[in-house]
Amino acid sequence: MFNRLAAVAFWAVAASGTGAIAAPCIEVTLTGTQGGPPVFQGQAGSGTLVTYGNEETGCRDVLLQFDTGRGTTQQLSKIGVPVGRLTAVFLTHVHSDHSEGLPDMMQLRWHFNSGGPKVDMVCHADAEAAGNRIMSCENFAKALGAPLIQSGEMAQRLAENPKRLPGGPSDLLNVMTFPASQTPQKVWERGEVSVSAISSRHVAGHASYRVDTPAGSVVIGGDAGNDSPAPPRDTSTSAQVELLAKGADIVVHSVIHPVMGPDGTTGFPPPIYFRQSTATDLGSLSKRAGVPNLMLTHLIPPMGAPRQGPYPLPEGGLTQADYESAVRDGGFESNIVVRTDLAKLRLVKE
Repeated sequence: MFNRLAAVAFWAVAASGTGAIAAPCIEVTLTGTQGGPPVFQGQAGSGTLVTYGNEETGCRDVLLQFDTGRGTTQQLSKIGVPVGRLTAVFLTHVHSDHSEGLPDMMQLRWHFNSGGPKVDMVCHADAEAAGNRIMSCENFAKALGAPLIQSGEMAQRLAENPKRLPGGPSDLLNVMTFPASQTPQKVWERGEVSVSAISSRHVAGHASYRVDTPAGSVVIGGDAGNDSPAPPRDTSTSAQVELLAKGADIVVHSVIHPVMGPDGTTGFPPPIYFRQSTATDLGSLSKRAGVPNLMLTHLIPPMGAPRQGPYPLPEGGLTQADYESAVRDGGFESNIVVRTDLAKLRLVKE
């Protein structure tokens, strides 16, 4: 049985407790909560760190990074996680606001950990979109160090230390792709930790994940939305994410506030609004799935921001209470975490 009261959200790193028995624990940290490509007050791009271990190890035996938006390396450093310690990286999709921190992370790892071990990079297989476009995380991984190779920096660094891998940071990635599937499939496993994935709608090649451990389960929805790209529909949320969420302890999901909708005054493009999940509908999904903890990230708009990119917001912007109220409108009565970068939630098994 899981101790729900042991799920504690907090802003900064807290010293982990110790006891006679080192209880298994899982911890979720929002490494970046910025919604989309804009920047507000230095918030990092989208990312979630999920770690598992026991209370003696600070829940840090297995370290899994889901999405790597800009500034991920800096955010990890604030909580004492060198990029060389990451066990695996998972991408929900290859939009830049979810992936542009990976070259920085892997270049740093290449500098100081060229001897390995490689880090697993798990993502959806190549997916074809309209207009013969291909979304490919595998190609992204192969080209990770291309600008540094072209600039000559890589050759200069290798001249300084020939023990570094000649292909640059891409050589330290073990790319593991999985095929499209509308049902959960196991895509990664290490000891007591397993990760399942499902194809979900946002852009071609988008995936959502579920991490299962003896201390609890976490769903990472990414930017998933409903398979129907616009109303009429019952909800903006993803049926695939809801399937993953059944019996989970935490759902982490990107969110858009209803104030950005076409009935408002922001002028936000309706097609972009409709491909995100609203706070109210995420509340309803979490209630239906019986999830006790909902963590909102990738906030559109950021709390306190005067605008989302070029789109103006009501005076004063939105507050934490505005997001919480929208979730409650969906019928969700359990724990909501809606804060900024490095918000955390920990579950400890009794």
